[in-house]
Amino acid sequence: MLKLDLQAFAVPFRRTSKTKKRMRRTHLKKEVSAMTKCPKCGANLKPHRACTSCGFYKGEEKLNVKTEEE
Repeated sequence: MLKLDLQAFAVPFRRTSKTKKRMRRTHLKKEVSAMTKCPKCGANLKPHRACTSCGFYKGEEKLNVKTEEE
């Protein structure tokens, strides 16, 4: 007689409920990145980066940003 091995991988005994599935996925949500205010112009920016609106970083002008006046 031939012995057939049809079950090649693990099969869950019971179906995972919606609650259990959602509890497992609670840590997969996106996080809001940290934001700081530019001390010169007050624009929101990420920490340790030059301001994209005025070009200043730590009190020094690091970027040449064109304004509407120029």
